[in-house]
This record gives sequence, structure tokens and C-alpha cells, in this order.
Amino acid sequence: KELAVQSANGSNQDDDRKLIQKEVEQLKSEIDAIAEKTQFNKMKLLNGDGAGAQLSMTFQVGANKSDAEKITIKLSGLKVASLFGVANDDVFLSTQAAAKDLIDNVETAIVKLATTRADLGAVQNRLEHTIKNLDNSVENLTASESRIRHTDMAKEMMEFTRTNILNQAAQAMLAQANQLPQGVLQLLR
Repeated sequence: KELAVQSANGSNQDDDRKLIQKEVEQLKSEIDAIAEKTQFNKMKLLNGDGAGAQLSMTFQVGANKSDAEKITIKLSGLKVASLFGVANDDVFLSTQAAAKDLIDNVETAIVKLATTRADLGAVQNRLEHTIKNLDNSVENLTASESRIRHTDMAKEMMEFTRTNILNQAAQAMLAQANQLPQGVLQLLR
């Protein structure tokens, strides 16, 4: 915007505007390069892939398939052509009138970027809240599983002790049963 305002200034000559135009071309190239190179998981996030195209990603954040358990992120193209509403990335500052027109386009681009940032901020807050909620669910599930395992362990220990006592009692009964015939034999001798 600063360069457009500078170019719209009546004290600049055409040569000055050409120099400003060169600087704008460099900035434009860098904006497009960032939009083209920014990617996640091999998906280009900011290039727009055509006029008005929008990238949409949906994340499943719950155990059920309802829409309430999904978060969708929509990203519009952020290349110069889509930001400034111009064809073929044409951003001209060659005349004072063109520079004044560009100021309005820059204002529109600033609003678009601010809206995109606000939308992404809202999605980020929702994702952070969801992460905290899921962390809490994992902790509760782990605690429940631990209680179940400890309950099963106590039950198994009780069953082991009972079986052990029954085995010892059976051995004692067998020992006594074996002693009775020997006692009778002793009496008979």
C-alpha cells in the first residue's frame, strides 16, 4: 500500500513510478512464490489453483462420524491475482490514476487477508480446544482401563489363593487317607 500511495503522489515523475513499479514487481514475485511454495503433506495451501478456487481440508476429531465431530478449514488462493482482483498478476503503477486504483485493491486485499487470518485463528482455537478435550478423554480412558485391570488382578489373586487353599486341603486329606490303611496294618501285625 505504501508503494501505491507513494506512486499516487503528484510529485513523482514517470521515471520515479517505473522504479516503484520494479519494486512492486519484486514484491509481487515474492508473494506468488510464497503462495506457490507453502505446502503441507504435498498439498499446496495458498496457491489457489485457479480463480476463486478454494482448498478445503476436513479433520475428523471425534469417535463418531457426525458433522459436529469434524473441523473443516477452507483456504482461498493468496496469489497476487486473487488478492488484488487483477488478471495475470497485473499490478501497474505507471500512472497516477493506476496507482490510485491500486490503493483500493490493496485495501480489499488487506481486508481479505485479515478475514483469512481471523478464520484461521478461530479454527486454531477450535483445534486447541479439541486437543485438550481429547487429551482429557485419553486420560480418563487410561484411568478406567487401569481400574479394570486392577480389579481383574485382585479377582485373579483371590481365585489363585482359593485354588491354592483347596489344593493344600486336598493334599492333607490324601495324606490322612493314606495313613489310615497303614494304621490298620500296624494293628494287624
